Amino acid sequence: MPLIIFPTSQLLWVRVAALLFTCVAFSVAAHGANVDGGMADWCIFCWAFSFACTLLVLLVEQFGLQARAPVSWSNFPITIACYATLLCLSASVIFPLYFLKYQQHRSDAARDHRIVSTVFSCLATVAYMGEVSLSRARPGEVAGYMATAPGLLKVCQTFVACVIFILVSNPVLYDSHAALKWCMAVYCICFILSMAVVVLCVGECTGCLPIPFSKFLSAYGLLAVIMYLTATIIWPVFQFDKQYHGRSYGSSNLITVAVLTALNFLLYLADLAYTARLVFVTV
Repeated sequence: MPLIIFPTSQLLWVRVAALLFTCVAFSVAAHGANVDGGMADWCIFCWAFSFACTLLVLLVEQFGLQARAPVSWSNFPITIACYATLLCLSASVIFPLYFLKYQQHRSDAARDHRIVSTVFSCLATVAYMGEVSLSRARPGEVAGYMATAPGLLKVCQTFVACVIFILVSNPVLYDSHAALKWCMAVYCICFILSMAVVVLCVGECTGCLPIPFSKFLSAYGLLAVIMYLTATIIWPVFQFDKQYHGRSYGSSNLITVAVLTALNFLLYLADLAYTARLVFVTV
């Protein structure tokens, strides 16, 4: 009787583990955790999106369909894994914070379901971190751009920018002064350009640029560092200094945005440093 043997590897088992962990996390949360609201929807989306994308990657690789995929397969899986890491990490923080910390009055069954979802979300985060670690480019290795440090930093930059957008939009925190509107412009411009780089690499369209891709990355990286440096200085000055009528409400969001702005500045600075000395081959 012939046997069907699937090729196995450490990377495969890590993906299978992530698939199972995310499946359990969103299934338990949706079935018996008794959660609702925007934060619950966000957490379930994080787990379900990560599960669906991981399942897609597994099916394509197990059936050998990489050549037929309309994306660069040297860039797509690790990009998905990096985003899934950040999504599951955010869900692992948000879910217990909103649905465990201040919900002691709920039934024991619902609380048990929430604890299970939180545990498996943390396990999924670790699994995706393992996948990124196994997939990233090693020194001297020919790999897609997204598998290099600058590529992974681009994913982090776009994710942090998305969190900033959420925080400054409800309530609106950037409409009291023109300098704060400049900060918002910095967040938007840098997010669009970073996401454009991700899409170009995953879509294998870097050759469509009118200038060499490496020069575009260097010029954009320098521009983003300068722009984020201004935002890192301007945001806390115009939000907290009473001379500029700093706000008294939404202070936690203001502080978080200031911290995330500084974090993204460091990410762009590290990106520029890596890009300045990185030699890569687009596959």
